[in-house]
Amino acid sequence: MESQDLAHMCGMSVAIEVVGGKWKLHIMWVLGDGPQRFGQIRRMLGGVSEKVLTEQLRQMEADGVVHREFFPEIPPRVEYSLTALGEELKVALKSLEDWGEKRRGDLLAEASSA
Repeated sequence: MESQDLAHMCGMSVAIEVVGGKWKLHIMWVLGDGPQRFGQIRRMLGGVSEKVLTEQLRQMEADGVVHREFFPEIPPRVEYSLTALGEELKVALKSLEDWGEKRRGDLLAEASSA
């Protein structure tokens, strides 16, 4: 995200820029349970390609919400975790989850009547 763009965006646009995309919120939720390896994240999400997951993680790392740590072992190991910024977003996501749980029945009823 370009700093000149950020300067002219409202707060909601900034947040959407960071978490927008099909998989970013899901990735944040998975990482909310602690550091995870790439394969673990991919298995937990199901349906995401390696290419897309790699792109999303790189964008999130560039935005400062995900930390990538390389362990120079044999075989090499990489873990992803939330940064302090990512942890702040996790708190906001909890409210979103609570709303989804509370309104699941209403949404199912609406979908079945449509």
